[in-house]
Amino acid sequence: MASMANQYATASLKDPTYPSNCLEFIKQFREKGTSCPTDRPKLEIIVVGAGLGGLATAVALKTHGHSVTIYEQTPELGEVGAGIQIPPNSTKLLLKLGLGPYLKPYVTEPDSISFRRWSNGKTIGFTELTQKFCELFGAPYHVIHRTDFHSALYRRALDLGIDITLGSKVVDYDSESPSITLENGSLVKADLIVAADGIKSIARGILHGSIEKPLERPGFAAYRATVDVNLMKDDPDTAWLLEKPALNIWIGDKRHVMTYTIGAGKAFNMVLSHPDESDPSTWDQSTALRDMRAEFGGWDPRLTKIIGFIDKTIKWPLLTGAPMSRWASGKTVILGDAAHAMLPYMSQGAAMAVEDGVALAQALTHLASRADLPGVLSIFETVRIERTSQMQEASLLNGQLWHFPDGPLQQARDAAMVPETQGVTFSHSPNQWSDPATQMWCYGYDSEREIDEAFKKWGFGLGDSL
Repeated sequence: MASMANQYATASLKDPTYPSNCLEFIKQFREKGTSCPTDRPKLEIIVVGAGLGGLATAVALKTHGHSVTIYEQTPELGEVGAGIQIPPNSTKLLLKLGLGPYLKPYVTEPDSISFRRWSNGKTIGFTELTQKFCELFGAPYHVIHRTDFHSALYRRALDLGIDITLGSKVVDYDSESPSITLENGSLVKADLIVAADGIKSIARGILHGSIEKPLERPGFAAYRATVDVNLMKDDPDTAWLLEKPALNIWIGDKRHVMTYTIGAGKAFNMVLSHPDESDPSTWDQSTALRDMRAEFGGWDPRLTKIIGFIDKTIKWPLLTGAPMSRWASGKTVILGDAAHAMLPYMSQGAAMAVEDGVALAQALTHLASRADLPGVLSIFETVRIERTSQMQEASLLNGQLWHFPDGPLQQARDAAMVPETQGVTFSHSPNQWSDPATQMWCYGYDSEREIDEAFKKWGFGLGDSL
């Protein structure tokens, strides 16, 4: 009787339409009552792209009982880059997909994020990422080497029996069949095509050429590098950064440097963002090391000493996509960077792709027949376009908040972050990792629940036919 009373009570409590967290406490009751229907069609699905987003999507679809085949153009898998952050909104989903044992040997759990003044490293902003943070958002905050993250997803996919076909470039899409055409001329059909083919997506142009907008260059580039921690351990100017796992970010005029340890503490990851509006085709990577050091000359001497330890780096253009009005076309859909490329300033690019994949799998639990796929995809894209467009916006905003030159705005920003550095209560912060409203929106997001709520709103309950 008590259980039925709880279900009745929670059902009668409707989520407010205004921004509020007052009903967070009843999530435990709602989640216990949530179940996926078992009588939905099991689809033959093609996923194009075996990057982080494609693999996560394939794993999510497979765990929901669908048959999944991945087509990847590269003959050999491998992720380019160094460190990547896995925030709790992503960690929570990955654990649910069974990635825990695959990630555990490689992840590091930082205990905090410290914002530091560019000139002397003084702490000006602070976010705790310890047990309380984990409990609040249902999962820990992790950092990991990008290659290890990709390897974990790949091994999970193989263990689930997902077929991954390498060296198979997709050159055309038929959204109605639906089917893909490979470079060798082969035509492959499925019930659903999911294109997760990255920022240089072929699918985006073919399926949405009439509404596609060029990727935007907001005027920034980034040097990426790792430093051997053995070079830092014996120097008091740098050893303090290795005392405990943490993220440290120096911010200044049009520039910032994000740092944290990866590889179980064996490497020190660095991302050095700076202004650059030149054409990437004109860049000379052979001078990247010298150019990088010049960009941050005069910054905190402890930071520049670490920059001096870097023996190789690669300069990357930073791009963002304009929000799209559609992701789906017939029985095909794009997601991940193909749909919503964003600046890395919220550390949410890969997390959004993971959310996309899980949300798509959840949307398909509302599918009554294969003929209803376009309608289901329409609701899926509506939910995800809103979420990812807002995250693109938040990332662009950080690109402004972090990069004030010294002056009144910088002083006001730093003053607004003082309470969080002192451990006292605050209601707002320019640090979006700490700002209470942004925190809950960013890390407390439940992609499956948002999908279910959208289907209810549009009159498609779990037991209804489209």
